[in-house]
Amino acid sequence: MTDALKKDLLAAYDDQLRGSSETADVPTSTDGPVIRVEYPSRGFVSYRSLDGLDGAEIDALIARQRDYFAAKGQAVEWKLRGHDLPADLPDRLRAAGFEPEEQETVLVAESAAIAERLQGRDVVDGITIRLVGERADFERIAAMESTVWGEDWSWLTDDLVRRHAGGTDVFVAEADGQVVSAAWAVYKKGTEFTGLWGGSTLAEWRGKGIYKALVAVRAARAVELGYKYLHVDASDDSSPILQRLGFLAVTTTTPYVHTPA
Repeated sequence: MTDALKKDLLAAYDDQLRGSSETADVPTSTDGPVIRVEYPSRGFVSYRSLDGLDGAEIDALIARQRDYFAAKGQAVEWKLRGHDLPADLPDRLRAAGFEPEEQETVLVAESAAIAERLQGRDVVDGITIRLVGERADFERIAAMESTVWGEDWSWLTDDLVRRHAGGTDVFVAEADGQVVSAAWAVYKKGTEFTGLWGGSTLAEWRGKGIYKALVAVRAARAVELGYKYLHVDASDDSSPILQRLGFLAVTTTTPYVHTPA
């Protein structure tokens, strides 16, 4: 049952979250099966499949993406999934000068199943969870993230402003008015998926159920809005927690990045 469900979830993920849906609302161009995304800071390469290309054609395709962005003085990320073919694609990327960054686990679950499993877990003693939409709240979230990661995350303010304008729901968890955690739900228009992002929590507030509560409220909201699936690119820290909640690991994702000299 679990293997069959994993297969179905992976098929839905591939069909709905790769290619054009992964690159919506940003400038793009195409090169054969790949879509080049032109972010201001660096490029991004997305695709559904490389089926039909032989080894030499794949090598040439990789080199063209590298050279396209290098000519603009930009780095480019090739987002590799663990089940992508050919199996030697990581070696081909390295040979072209792409270096792997930290691998994450792609987790998928049915929204209704998670909402039911976490029913009643959206309440934590001493914590208020609320939906926010004001710039001042996004600034407070950015300040909290800066504390968590020990670096300047002020850029997150404008990012959340943009996301919220596009329909993203942003939630904060507060203790006596202090933001101690935050997370957001990205509804992928034209798909059945809600992406779960954020979830970082101040060190002294971890282990109290706040992360689970934020998953619970977002799962319930996804069900309310009619989104069938939840999706997370999970770090090694959050992956075990989410799998215990019922998420299934369907593949991995690794950014392969080329940075021009």
